[in-house]
Amino acid sequence: MSQSSYGRMWDAAQGALEYLLEDEYPTMQLHPQKDRMQVFQTLATFYLRYLKIFRALEEVYDQLVHPQKRRVVRQVLEGVMGRLVELKNEMVELEFSEFHYFDDILQDFKMTPEDLEVPIPRYFVREKMRALKEREKMLAHILAKGGCQEDKTQVPVSSMSIERAIWLLQVSERARQGRLRARFMKAILQDEQRRLQSSSSSILDPDRAATCIQKVWRGYRDRRRVKKEYLEEMIFLGMIPAQQPTPTPAQLHAHQLESRRHGMQEEHEAEYQRALVNIKESVQCVDGPDIKESLQEQIRQWFIECRDATGKFPDFPSPEDGGSASIFAQKTPEQVAAEFAAKEEERKKKKKSKEDKDKKGNDRKKKKEKKGKMKGKKGKGDTEEEEKGWKMTPSNFLPTVVEGAKLYKDVWHCRDEKQNFIQSFDAQLVREEKRLEVEEELRVQVDELMRQELKKP
Repeated sequence: MSQSSYGRMWDAAQGALEYLLEDEYPTMQLHPQKDRMQVFQTLATFYLRYLKIFRALEEVYDQLVHPQKRRVVRQVLEGVMGRLVELKNEMVELEFSEFHYFDDILQDFKMTPEDLEVPIPRYFVREKMRALKEREKMLAHILAKGGCQEDKTQVPVSSMSIERAIWLLQVSERARQGRLRARFMKAILQDEQRRLQSSSSSILDPDRAATCIQKVWRGYRDRRRVKKEYLEEMIFLGMIPAQQPTPTPAQLHAHQLESRRHGMQEEHEAEYQRALVNIKESVQCVDGPDIKESLQEQIRQWFIECRDATGKFPDFPSPEDGGSASIFAQKTPEQVAAEFAAKEEERKKKKKSKEDKDKKGNDRKKKKEKKGKMKGKKGKGDTEEEEKGWKMTPSNFLPTVVEGAKLYKDVWHCRDEKQNFIQSFDAQLVREEKRLEVEEELRVQVDELMRQELKKP
């Protein structure tokens, strides 16, 4: 398959994932469900859909050579794997069993029982191949060193008496002569039988000859059939590994292409890592002074607008509050000044005495007690009914999946990659990313300069 084919596979997997997220998010907010079969059907459906998406994304990640696309696929893939584990745990806790029956759902999705097996991602082994090879070398070195040490140690040899040696030689010689005598007598017997058969009848009866041929053929056919059935049974029971068929030329060519893509992945990744450093340095040298000057102009303009709106220069945000980044979060000078004023009021409130806080706390407790009495027994019964039933546990991996899906939709879904035939990194995306990093680094320096400038009379 070509890179465009894997791109279409990625697009189809992301589309299926988007529909799945739309179906799954409402179940996180439902009231507790009491129908256990319905709950299992929901969990099993989500599990199988995630499994199909996982298989597609794993194959795409293994064969894509674009380094930036691989990072997005990796993020979504790890989130989907974590969600699979969560759904499996939910089904185990629901049915108290690690084995589940998906027969009807498999028929609906047109899947086979083999599709239920969760494959180990191929990048697990490939990424740790270097560590595994180093470990093998170390073990081989240790074993070789231990073998040399064992060879140097001399093993004591026990001595044998002359009588014992003579007796062993006699026994072995008599056994050899007995085997030769038996072989010679067997040959004489076979020759005698052959001579008797040839003398009795030189030409066999056709029926007898046909019977002899049928007997030999049927014996050979049955022995071959029994051997084949025995081998199939041993393979089915797992006692003997299945014999791998010889690969066809097309399969060999496909394996060569896969290994070639793995080599291209390493080359493009090394090129991408070098580009990250080079492009950041170029952004710092070329765009750094302009970014610094524009930040200073924006902050000075904000000073003037706040002075015109409030009559005085504002307090510059501290680094803990985000510095100048909190100023330009799509807010007007009046809003920023109001936020600063609200923060100052909160600081003043914290300095008040504890007695006022205790009084407020007591008043709130009294109000809550009155409301609880008004509800009475009916409210207690409603809370007990709400606590019963099954409810989906909040997921720790869905935010990662949603973030990766959003990144794909915003950046890669409609991006034209026809000119990028070799699937190398996108320099424009790298420049945009590094520009933000440089801007954050320069913002810290500009903030310090602006604080000093604001303190000057």
